[in-house]
Amino acid sequence: QVQLVESGGGLVQAGGSLRLSCAASGSIFSISALGWYRQAPGKQRELVADITSSGETNYVRSVKGRFTISRDNAKNTVYLQMNSLKPEDTAVYYCRLTTHTEYNYWGQGTQVTVSS
Repeated sequence: QVQLVESGGGLVQAGGSLRLSCAASGSIFSISALGWYRQAPGKQRELVADITSSGETNYVRSVKGRFTISRDNAKNTVYLQMNSLKPEDTAVYYCRLTTHTEYNYWGQGTQVTVSS
């Protein structure tokens, strides 16, 4: 079994920054990709950014140039640096781990609130 623990969420003013972390532990045999998703009230969960085992990254258009995803393979940890935050970035942010067998594990989520 794999456990994902997110941290780093909180309340920040518009224009501010936060750094989310997600540490994976447990029976980790292979990681294909790590990603961050978010879900705002009344909306569907959406991909924010992901990063493959080879370091390729992908971002949703609305965060390009403001957010940066990175990973530390030795620590099985993925980060999301969020700069120039906007009120529309307010959501619960979830970490997802995808194995090479395409099985997904999810974290419990961390709240990010951006005030105007």
